[in-house]
Amino acid sequence: MGKKVKKEVEPPPKDVFDPLLIESKTAATVVLMLSSPEEEVLAKACDAIYKFASKGDENKVTLLGLGAVERLYKLISHEDPIVRRNAIMVFGIMASNQDVVIHEFATLCLAQMAVEYTTKVQIFEQGGLEPLIRLLDSPDPDVKKNSVECIYLLVQDFQSRAAVCELNVIPPLLELLKSEYPVIQLLALKTLEVISRDRGTRIILGENQGLDCLLKILETNEFNDLHVEALAVLGNCLEDVHAMQLIQQTGGLKKLLSFVGDSTVPDIQKNAAKAIAKAAYDSENRKILNEEEVENCLINLLEIDNDGVKVAASQAISAMCEDLSSKRAFGLQGIPQLVELLSSNNEEVKEAAVIALANLTTASPSNSSAVAEAEGIEPLVKTLNAQRDGAVANAAAVLTNMATQEPLRLSVQSHGAMSALTEPLRSTSSPVQSRAALAVAALGCDADARAELRNAGGLGPLVDLLHSKNEEVRRNACWAVMVCASDELTAVELCRLGALDILEEINLSTGRKNKFSEAALEKLLDNNLSQKYSQMGYLSSSNVITDGFYDYGQIKPGIKLLSLEELSMQELTDRRAIIFINAKPQEDVLAVEEKPQNSSYEQTTLSPSVSRKSSREKSSLMVSPVEEKQEPPGRRSSFSKSSSKEKGLRKGKGKKEEEKMIDVTQIISKVQDEINQENAQWQPPPDFILLDYINDASKTILPLTTTRDQVVALAQFVADKMGGAIERDKLHDFSWELHISEIEYELKSNVVPIGKVKKGTFYHRALLFKVIADRIGIGCSLVRGEYNRAWNEVKLVDDSPQGVTGLLLPPQEYIVDLMFEPGFLMKQGSAEADQYKRI
Repeated sequence: MGKKVKKEVEPPPKDVFDPLLIESKTAATVVLMLSSPEEEVLAKACDAIYKFASKGDENKVTLLGLGAVERLYKLISHEDPIVRRNAIMVFGIMASNQDVVIHEFATLCLAQMAVEYTTKVQIFEQGGLEPLIRLLDSPDPDVKKNSVECIYLLVQDFQSRAAVCELNVIPPLLELLKSEYPVIQLLALKTLEVISRDRGTRIILGENQGLDCLLKILETNEFNDLHVEALAVLGNCLEDVHAMQLIQQTGGLKKLLSFVGDSTVPDIQKNAAKAIAKAAYDSENRKILNEEEVENCLINLLEIDNDGVKVAASQAISAMCEDLSSKRAFGLQGIPQLVELLSSNNEEVKEAAVIALANLTTASPSNSSAVAEAEGIEPLVKTLNAQRDGAVANAAAVLTNMATQEPLRLSVQSHGAMSALTEPLRSTSSPVQSRAALAVAALGCDADARAELRNAGGLGPLVDLLHSKNEEVRRNACWAVMVCASDELTAVELCRLGALDILEEINLSTGRKNKFSEAALEKLLDNNLSQKYSQMGYLSSSNVITDGFYDYGQIKPGIKLLSLEELSMQELTDRRAIIFINAKPQEDVLAVEEKPQNSSYEQTTLSPSVSRKSSREKSSLMVSPVEEKQEPPGRRSSFSKSSSKEKGLRKGKGKKEEEKMIDVTQIISKVQDEINQENAQWQPPPDFILLDYINDASKTILPLTTTRDQVVALAQFVADKMGGAIERDKLHDFSWELHISEIEYELKSNVVPIGKVKKGTFYHRALLFKVIADRIGIGCSLVRGEYNRAWNEVKLVDDSPQGVTGLLLPPQEYIVDLMFEPGFLMKQGSAEADQYKRI
């Protein structure tokens, strides 16, 4: 195709555009030029007409008669900005004429321009609102329609919204509601909805009987196309207590609720629920709504087969829950419907329902029970994996509320809630993180729940939340860690994941620490006593030392303490010996008949060479030669030696075939047992000497009648087992270091059972005293000092003064001497006690 050539148009004579020469005939020519395809011609024609019209009203009327308005209207949307500007200028000058047609086109023009934000500002700044409001009383319906539409567009901006009230826009808008034209009524209602968001406007609306007018629209069936917008305005008005009281007094509120109940239009039902929700944010309004039994209306709306209505009704229920009477009413009737909505395919419905349930169950045990009775636990646990953060956070909140009652908590746990909380803990949403951590704290009261969280990998994400910059998340995470640290397995795992280091860092910060972070750190250490004693240098009387405890020595905060198994795998070094405790009863150990003092026991070590051997070899080390001879073949604990196996098979040569099969089966069974032992969790070897110490102390010390006598006797017992009393001036001759080194060399390990220590200094004796005291029920603390010092503190009640009976004295704290005068009790703070700690 050939290139299209633009047709050249001969330009009009120059004199035509001269406003001084324009007369009626010439004006007609210029008006016709408003249809020219040339932009320059259009711009000049508009300019000429503008100057012609500005000379007087007669010229404006002439232009109107020539059809200038219709042509100018088309130019308002012209692509050339100069043409648009000049056309608008002509409209502006012509609008000053009081002719109705000019008003119609001028308001239409302004309504078109008010769509753009920048033009809105210009209309407002040029004082356009006042004449537009005046034109709402125009006898021409088109002028009314254009004017109210323009005002509606302008009041979207807050400046215009504030200004229209001062210009008394309410009365003419209410008058427009009586119009015979639905489009005018609709635009008036939309404008009222926007401006009634301001409290001042709502007051003026009430003073002008606007509420009655709105209710009349709702009562009139022929206005059903206006009901949605009328409800929206009324919803804004109901936010004010004064308006709510006024509507209630006139019976309008009852009519409104009845209207909503009878309506079958989803938009009306939805807007009504939204109006109730807005009003319910005020406590006085909630009281009024409760008096009118709004709960029944909202519960019925939950049954409507429309997701929008269900969402709005659920949100209104959430708002009304602040009123206790309403909360009880919803609990009796609404909870089953809300639980049913948790299975909705619509995520917004699910979220709105679970938020309502969260509000209903907060501080309401009866409603929490109602949720369980409605079989809500399973869908709530499933909602923890919902797509919307609000649904997940509030599902966790409902489960937390339910967990305050033990039967419900156990039921929630049985549905796998702890495993399901693992993903919410990994969320990037702070509300979800916070609620999930709080749920863990509420549900983690039981060991099974903690084990479930641990096995599901939930402890790692929980520890990560301790780093959160959100104060609420951090606080709830600390709370959850505190609860989860209630058992040793979980506490050790939390420490392995770095919880201890993070909590220490938090507690060093005045801005980040809180009561829960301090409690969490303490609880974590209380269930990981080896770490606590190494780090804090103190164990209280409530910190009971159990099997598996070990004294590594003092470490600085932030240093990770290796496990006893890891330490046992290390080669022998010249570092201080690690003393461990493991006084398991003999029946719990493979070697059951050998006395602890026997040399074969002393060969049961934690040296690297032994610990790396197979379980078969370890089993052989646990059995004495005497036991091996006395034990019948079927009862032997080890089949590691081939000669033993061969002897057993040779003895069976003369047996019948069935007996041979039995022997083979037994061998296979025992080999399988050895394989199982290899897969079992590592355990330190037993300390039978310590077990004997505890048994002897139980027999000799427990029968004593007073705690004081028991403490003294135990101190003497401990000292006797660890080298006896030492004279102060000969302490340097007490070669305990050499003795410990010999044990380490003998065991080929730095890890030493305390029963092996026969020459113990302060910290060995204090540890043994604490271990035995804990086992036989004597309360004492263990304190680490400097230069290998450690001591025990006990609280004892002194005797009443002579001649005074029935006097209860407060307990006094004493330091127990285990070195120089075993059994001597030094009052805390005395010179003797201070000297004992320092020397």
